[in-house]
This record gives sequence, structure tokens and C-alpha cells, in this order.
Amino acid sequence: MNDFNTTKQEVTVVTDTTACVPWEYVAEYKIEVVPVQLIIDDKSYRDGIDITPTEFYAHLRQAKKMPTTSSSSPTPYLEAYRKASQRSGNILCLTEPSKFSAMFDSAQVAADIARDSLPDVTIDVMECTTAAAGQGLVTLAAARTAARNKSLNEVKEATHSVMSRVNLLATLDTLQYLARSGRVPQAAAMVNNILNIKPVFTLNHSDAHTVALPRTMKSATKRMLKLMEPMVKRGQPLYVAVMHADAMEQAVSFKEKITAQFECEEIFITEFTPVMGVHTGPGLIGVAFYNE
Repeated sequence: MNDFNTTKQEVTVVTDTTACVPWEYVAEYKIEVVPVQLIIDDKSYRDGIDITPTEFYAHLRQAKKMPTTSSSSPTPYLEAYRKASQRSGNILCLTEPSKFSAMFDSAQVAADIARDSLPDVTIDVMECTTAAAGQGLVTLAAARTAARNKSLNEVKEATHSVMSRVNLLATLDTLQYLARSGRVPQAAAMVNNILNIKPVFTLNHSDAHTVALPRTMKSATKRMLKLMEPMVKRGQPLYVAVMHADAMEQAVSFKEKITAQFECEEIFITEFTPVMGVHTGPGLIGVAFYNE
């Protein structure tokens, strides 16, 4: 997907657009990003290429027919491996948990195929235990380690280390999109909307759990800050990604609150992947973070 310079380094990192890595970081660390296919009104779009998250959520708000995601194919992963092989003899591919999609399987099939066409390249596919901006933080940590020209084993060790420490919290503005996609019963969504509940959930080690049921988005962000407190180790560098689904104003406000409460080594805002946003809907606000 990326046509950056071909400066050689030991390892190049590959991921996909579900990782929510901002494009300036993709360029800086020469990450190969596989675009996930979105189906809107029976037409296929490549996430991040043919349609932006902002354009997608604008469509989703008006859509009478729910957009979908296409089944993952090994082909775009194989193309990403070929591009990555021009820079490195080792490739580390990071995907979201296999329980959420078939991307891990597709990436692994592509790696098996590449053994014939790229016999001198080592390709390791790693299944993340987190997703969205959490996966993005893991990807960035891997790419930064690779940028220091570390070996594949060293990059994998750094990746596993960060993966074990990443936490993710998010709140939904509505359950109506989960209901439309069949992920929750229609009755549950109706009750939720009547009560105006903004469920807060956490995603750790591939498991999602509801942890709070506030009544407003303001209360939901306060609750996420409260939940962050015992998870953050004071005095240690904190890396944070604030994610949003067509809710930039709320994301900026949330970022400011995080910065005021915690000492952040790095904090940035990123757009929530449409691949998951098709189920959660616009309005989602979330945060992924880890201590060094």
C-alpha cells in the first residue's frame, strides 16, 4: 500500500487498517498497511484508500442498508509482504484477534504462499490480544523497535511485552447499530436507547466486557478516566491513543482530560476503524494505553 523509500532494515512491520495507526506514523516508520474491504450499497471500498473513516460514518448515519465488511483474502497481505520484502529480509505481521475476524488466517495463508515466491524472507504472523487503537499501539511499538534495526526476535519480544500491558476502554453512543448487525437483541437496544445508557466496555486479552452503564457521554468519559487510574503506573512513561468514530470534538476534550490527569509520554487522537464501526456506529469514544 505504501511506496516509501527502500532503505534496508532487519524487520518491516505489516498490519491492517483495523489497527487505527495514524498515517503520519505509517509513513514515519514505514509500516505496510493492508486495507480492509468495506461493502456499501453492493460496492466495494478499500478502507483508507477509497473511503475515509469520516466519509464512512457520514454514510452510516444515513444508510438504510447496513454496510458490511468482505471476507478477508490472502491477496492484499501477499502484496504487502512483497512490498515489505524490498526493505527487509524479515517481516512481522500483526492482526486483530482471530475470534473477531478471519484476518489472522488470511495473513497466515499469505505467509505460507510467500514461502515459494519470497524464499529468502522470513514472515511471522502474530495475533494481537487487543484490537483497534490497542493494536495500533502494539504495531507502533513493534515498528519503532524495528526502526532501531533490531532483529526479528527482538522486535517480537518488544511486541509481546507491550501487548501484555495494553488496556482498552471505550463507550458507545448507541446500541442501535449492534442491533441492526445482529450482535445484540433488538429489545435490548430499545431499552438501552429509552434509558439513554452509554455502555463502557473494556477489551483485554481478546475478551470484551461491559464495565459501566452511565447515562451520558460526559459521565462515560469520567468513568473511563476513573477506570484508568488503577491501571496506570505513576512515574512510568505512559503511551495513549484516543480513538473516536466521527466524534472529534469529544475526542479532543477527552484527550485534554487525560493529559491533565496523567503524565503522558505520548498521546494522539486516531479515527476508529470502520471495520468495527459498522457494528458500533458513530459516536464511539475510546482510549488505549500502556506504561513503558
